[in-house]
Order: sequence, then structure tokens, then C-alpha cells
Amino acid sequence: MKLLRPALCLALSMPLAALAADDVRIYRCVGSNGAVALQDKPCSSGRQEVRDLQRPRDPPPRTASTDVPPPAPAATPDMGVREVRHVYIQPPQPMYECVRDDGSRYTSDNNEGNPRWVPVWTTVWYPSGPYGGQRPRPPGPGPGGGAIGIGPPPGGAGIPVHRPPLGYGVNVPGGNVLVRDACTQLPAREVCSRLRDRRWELDRRYNSALQSERTAISTEQRGIDARLSQDCSGG
Repeated sequence: MKLLRPALCLALSMPLAALAADDVRIYRCVGSNGAVALQDKPCSSGRQEVRDLQRPRDPPPRTASTDVPPPAPAATPDMGVREVRHVYIQPPQPMYECVRDDGSRYTSDNNEGNPRWVPVWTTVWYPSGPYGGQRPRPPGPGPGGGAIGIGPPPGGAGIPVHRPPLGYGVNVPGGNVLVRDACTQLPAREVCSRLRDRRWELDRRYNSALQSERTAISTEQRGIDARLSQDCSGG
């Protein structure tokens, strides 16, 4: 208690004007029962501690200017480079139905039907008789008093009459041309339905197939299963 009295007297004797204008004086009072109290006035009793603290200051006002661009925000750990992922969804694989020349149908993965060669026929005209298609002219005068083919024609003076040549035509092959079966794209639901039917048919054939055929059937089944899983929502 003897040590506190000089300090207390020195604090009380210090004029308030000695404090800086921006400082705040806090008194820490400790009572006889150990209770601690902070106040801006000297303690009335007990032990006292004096602390000078700096008064909080407001930041200087900022002047907005359109000539100077605003400073860039400080980088924080959360502002790192974000990872961008691109997801590509493959469209369903189309299926086509093709028609052969005999009317039978089959399916294909493209719209190019099976090719086939079709013969091209042409007609060759063979005249009859030794006069290149004209009947031989009998001797003697014609119906008009002269020979056949001489005199004015029956159509009038100066108008010739064209008689069709006599003979016969024969159809002969003139070559071949490559054509393809006509194909039409099937709707997506029809594609899935046909894939399931084909899968069921392969299952039925597998039990009675030879060992060499089972390998090809299993390979086709795996391809159908992958296509059903991708294009038909899991099959």
C-alpha cells in the first residue's frame, strides 16, 4: 500500500492537459475482495492502475475520382483459378431400315443400302425384207395408173407420206448400273425396341449354337449391351 500511494499521488497530481488529445486514460481498480473494475475516473479505494490508450481514429475520407481506376482487390485464398470442366454428351447412334429389291427389309447403321448391279436393257430394231424395212414393190402400175411410189402422194400435191418401216425390235442388255437399297432412319424408340429384340434373339440362339458361333454371338451381345446402356437409359 505504501508503494501505491506515490503512484496514486503522481496520477492525481498530473494535470489533464498533459494528456494528448488523442489519448484516453483508463483506471483499473482492484478491490479488497479481488473484484476488477475499469472506469474513466480514479479509484475511490483499493488498488489502482492507470493506463493511457490511444483513442480510435476514423480513416481519412476517400475521394472518388473517375480519372484514376479503382485499385484491384487483394487476392485471397478463395479467389484462385477455378477449374472448368467440359462434358460432351454423345448423341444416340442412328439406325436405318433398308428395303431390298424383292421387298425384304433389314437394318443398318448407316443410310447407304447394300449395292447391287442392275442390267440396263435397250431395244434394237431389225428391219424385215431385203429393202431395209420396205416391202418389195410388185411390178406393174400402181393404184393411180403409175408405178408404186411414183406420182402425187395421197396426202396432196407436194406433201410426202412417211410410212413406218416394217420390222421387229429385240430387247438386248446394254450394260449394268450400280444401285443401292433405299434406307429410312428409324425413331429412337423404335431403335431401342429392335435392339432389345435382337438381344433376346441372340440369347435364344446361344444355347443351341456351336462353340465357334458362340464367340461371335457374345461379341455382338456386348456391343448391343453397350449401345442399350448409352442410348436407351440403361437398356
